[in-house]
Amino acid sequence: MTGSPEITDRKALALHRARAARSPELFLHEEAALEIRARLAEISRAFRAPVLIGHVTPPVAALFPGAPHVDDTPTLSLDREAHDLALHCFGLHWADDPVGQMVQSRLALVPDGLFLGVMFGGATLHELRASLAEAEARLSGGLSPRVLPMADIASLGGLLQRAGLALPVADSVSTTVRYPDVARLAADLRGMGETNALASRGTSWPSRQIFRETERIYRHSFADDGYLVATFEMVFLTGWAPSANQQEPLRPGTASTRLAEALGVKETRLKR
Repeated sequence: MTGSPEITDRKALALHRARAARSPELFLHEEAALEIRARLAEISRAFRAPVLIGHVTPPVAALFPGAPHVDDTPTLSLDREAHDLALHCFGLHWADDPVGQMVQSRLALVPDGLFLGVMFGGATLHELRASLAEAEARLSGGLSPRVLPMADIASLGGLLQRAGLALPVADSVSTTVRYPDVARLAADLRGMGETNALASRGTSWPSRQIFRETERIYRHSFADDGYLVATFEMVFLTGWAPSANQQEPLRPGTASTRLAEALGVKETRLKR
């Protein structure tokens, strides 16, 4: 999809992912794979034509051996109505046009096919972002784009509807990790392929003074028993390609049973 402002330097992102593949840090991808498996287990259906999109690492790829992988480029290399499941892996938070990614995924699904996306949500690395921003503001009087901005779960749920997906659901899982220092956190981000690939990032390397001040602020504000606390929020997005035989929510006012009856309690009218 075109017309969206460029947020991500796709060349830098590809280099970061390639570097991560040589020395990967996959504990969050392993957790994501378990969550995906659990969600699919609740659906009484066998998916026989899945496609994996985006940053597909071994833990997720193992869920669907032999399934094709497609890069999460702005224009996805997908055939129309060719798959019954589109699994978008850790790429939507880097997308210049996430709705466009979802629309293209939906068009690649057969009617009543499932879209399932996993991405990092708005609470991710809020401690690091706050510490970096405060450190840079103190030392330079301004801010540089160093950490990817991320959307909250309410906004992400709305994107599913905008993409034309039916029965949309957005939920999240948060993981807290303790690090001895910022350098260890940065090493994990490199191993995940999640270091700074913003198109607007500065070309000069941040000064050591900024890193020292960031660590000082981080340790003062977000430490637990001497360790730095880092939050990773994974958001899971599910929606279905529209189909004529899909269930639809009832229109307001068409319910045949009163809430009090369903709960087994006495209904009391409000006094006016």
